[in-house]
Amino acid sequence: MASRFRVKPVFGEQIDWETLGVEPRWLGQDTSECAAAFDPGQVFGHGVDEVRRFLAGAKVRGETALLVATIGVLDDDSPRSAMRTHDSSVSLPDLTGYISGRRLPSGTQPILAPGLTGPDRDLGLRLLNGTGKTWWALSLSGLTLQPGSGGPAVHHPAQGRLEPILQDALGDPLVAVWLPDDADERWYIVPDGTNGKLVVDWLVQQALPTFVPNALRRVRSPHFHDPDLQTTAEAGAAEALAEMNARHAQEATEAEDALRQARESAEPIRYGLLFSTGKPLEDAVAAVLRDAGLTVVDLDRELGTKSADLLVSVGGHHVLIEVKSASGAPSESLVGDLQRHLATWPELKPGVPVGTGVLIVNHHIRTDPSLRHTQVYTRAEFVASLAVAVVSTRELFDWWRRGDWESIQHAILPPRMTVPRSDPMETSKSGRPRRRSRWPFGR
Repeated sequence: MASRFRVKPVFGEQIDWETLGVEPRWLGQDTSECAAAFDPGQVFGHGVDEVRRFLAGAKVRGETALLVATIGVLDDDSPRSAMRTHDSSVSLPDLTGYISGRRLPSGTQPILAPGLTGPDRDLGLRLLNGTGKTWWALSLSGLTLQPGSGGPAVHHPAQGRLEPILQDALGDPLVAVWLPDDADERWYIVPDGTNGKLVVDWLVQQALPTFVPNALRRVRSPHFHDPDLQTTAEAGAAEALAEMNARHAQEATEAEDALRQARESAEPIRYGLLFSTGKPLEDAVAAVLRDAGLTVVDLDRELGTKSADLLVSVGGHHVLIEVKSASGAPSESLVGDLQRHLATWPELKPGVPVGTGVLIVNHHIRTDPSLRHTQVYTRAEFVASLAVAVVSTRELFDWWRRGDWESIQHAILPPRMTVPRSDPMETSKSGRPRRRSRWPFGR
C-alpha cells in the first residue's frame, strides 16, 4: 500500500490505483494521513471536512500539503455573458481568495513558463503532451463578502502567489501552482480533461519524492528510495543523475529562452514582409536592408508622399526604393510609379544624385507564402522591358532568414555600388554561387 489520495470521482473511473501503488480515500473517509488531495472541496458535505483534516494532518507532521484542483467544465458549451470576466473558479481555503478561469478559444497553444525546474517542469512537459485542446486562462483574485446584517461589503485581498507552469502566447497562466503566504502548501491548478493517470503518476514519481518524501517512507512505497539507506554506489549514481538532470534543465531553459528571443526578433520582420501593407511593410523592408549593411533613409518621414518610400545610400551613390503590396497579382503600373519618382527626384533633392531605383512588392498576400511565386512579374515581354530592378518580399525574406546579405545587396544595388567584400571568392556567405544581378543592364 502506497500514498493515499482523496480524488474526484471521474479520476477514480479512469485510474488503476493498485497498478500505480496508490490507495485512494473518498468522501466520508478519514483523510488526515493522506499525502495529496484531488479537487479539494470547500462546501460542507462535499469535501470541506476531508480537506481540512488533510491539511491539518500535513501540518502536524510538518509536511508540505500537495493538492491538485481542476478548473473549468470541459463539456460546458452554454452561452457566456459578456459581463463576466471568468466562467470557472477554484475556491481557496480560509478566505484566501479564489483562482478564476476564463475559457480560451480552441487552438490555444500552451508553452512552458520560463525558469521551471524539478517536478513543476516535469508536470508541464507531461501536460503539453498529454492534455486535450481546451484551456482556461488563470488569475488570482480576492473575496468580497456581504455581511448577513446588511452592512458594508468586506473585501479580503488575494493571498499568496500564482506561479505559471504552462502559459499562452500572451503570458496568461494555463497551468499553475498557488503558494499561500503562511502555509506549507502547493495547490496545482490543471484544466478539466487532464489525464488523471498522468497526474497521479507525476505525484508518485516526481512531486512526492521531492516535496513529501516522508509520506512515501511511512508506507514503504516501492517508488521511494530512501537516501539514508542507500549504498555508496547508489548514492553516487543518484547524485550523478541529479547533476545531469540539473544540467539538462538549465541547458533546456537556455535553449528555450534563445528560441523565444529569436522568434520575438524574427516575427515583426516575417509578418511585416509577408503579410503587411503600407507603413508596417515599409518598416520591415527598411529593417532588412539595414541588416544587410545598407544605409537607409525613410523618405516618407522626411518628404511625405512626394517621392519614393526609402533611399539607400552606399559610398556617395543612392538608390530609390518604392515599396508596394497587392492582394493578388501586382499591376504592371507599379513600375511607372517608381519611374515618376525617379524623374521628379532632382527637383526634391538636387544635391543627392540618384541613379536608379528598385521596386519591392509584397504580392498575393492572401496566398500562403510557400505557394507564392517568387517573381513579381512573369510576362516575358514586360520583364524584358524593365529599366528598374523588381524584387518580391518573398525573395527578400528568404535571403534575410538565411543571413544571405550578399544576395540582398546584389538585388538592391547596381554592380558598381555593391558593398566591397574582403573575401575575393565569388560565393555568398551561405556557400552558394553569387546570384546574378537583377539589374536590367547586367554587369
